[in-house]
Amino acid sequence: MTSRSIPRPFPRVRWGGVVARIRPALAAFLALSWVVARGADAAATNAPLLLHDFKPQSMMRLTETKVERARFPVIDVHNHVNDAGSLTRPHPAAADIVARMDRCNVQRVIILTGGSGPSLQRVLDTMVKPYPDRFTVFCQLDWTKVTEPDFGAQMVTLIRDAVQRGARGLKILKSFGLEYRDASGKLVAVDDPRLDPVWAECGRLGIPVAIHVGDPAAFFLPVDAANERYEELQAHPDWSFHGKDYPSLNDIHQAVERVFARHPGTSFIWLHVGNWPENLDYIGEVLRRRPNVAVEIGAREADLGRAPRRARRFFVDFQDRILFGTDFTLIEAGYRNYFRWLETEDEYFDYHNSPGQGRWKIYGLGLPDEVLEKVYHQNADRILGQFRGPAGGAK
Repeated sequence: MTSRSIPRPFPRVRWGGVVARIRPALAAFLALSWVVARGADAAATNAPLLLHDFKPQSMMRLTETKVERARFPVIDVHNHVNDAGSLTRPHPAAADIVARMDRCNVQRVIILTGGSGPSLQRVLDTMVKPYPDRFTVFCQLDWTKVTEPDFGAQMVTLIRDAVQRGARGLKILKSFGLEYRDASGKLVAVDDPRLDPVWAECGRLGIPVAIHVGDPAAFFLPVDAANERYEELQAHPDWSFHGKDYPSLNDIHQAVERVFARHPGTSFIWLHVGNWPENLDYIGEVLRRRPNVAVEIGAREADLGRAPRRARRFFVDFQDRILFGTDFTLIEAGYRNYFRWLETEDEYFDYHNSPGQGRWKIYGLGLPDEVLEKVYHQNADRILGQFRGPAGGAK
């Protein structure tokens, strides 16, 4: 019998090639099965993490100093507790506010946004009349009159009335130079001469002007991945002043210094460290040129606290020109955070309201006692003590 090949019903299988082809699919299937077995939480571990969900817990083990009360009595020159706007809503009683102040060693609070006319009178009656040694109120201009040709003269009359009622300073909101427009639709510049009678009158009366112009430097930049306050601007898009509709931050600073120069007899409290705490060299230069200007630190703990060595030099160099302020309503935890920052050398801790202004930590300045006492109350006492207006106080 002649041998012959027996035909195969199927072609020869090259098992090595088959395994090579199915191995990735098999691996994927096994991985998926493992993930399903672990549940949805495990699947999420490989998903992209949104920035607002990123809340890392620091592994640093550092000193945490509790500062319940300020080392020296405090005058908070930038507060909004029970101001002209809040009195139209439910608000804490003045006695409750005073109790909070006592627990933190806050001697006096300056309510900056007191309004004018009847609104101002309500704040004076509610806060100053029962506690004349604990509260001081600043008035505000009526910007609805800005389109009228005699705006400056009208505001001088308003200020005189406010001082007669009991106001002891003038507060300028940041809308000045960024939003207010005259009858022609033109933006009212910070150094607009129509405001010169206002600044001059404040100097004549001996009342300080607490002036907020500009805003953080990042608010004038594109809102993109390079902006260090991207999250804050996403939450508050109306805080962005980038673009052709607004002056640059540098232009605003040059304009306000022209105002300081034209009115050397008026005391200006440049709020928020002149709104350029990121550039203390520049702010220091202005302070050296303009002896009628002091700065206030409200809501800029985050910026100053992230550069502690530079900030400490600034506080020491200008210890007679820096005022304590917070820019909140009256939050005990907020005060204690500020006190820890100014008084201790603690490292790498959250600023008040972190991470609302940026994703970083701050460091204590450990200021000397003689500097602390000036910042806490002596500088404010000196500026507020310049009052030369009509006697009488609040009605």
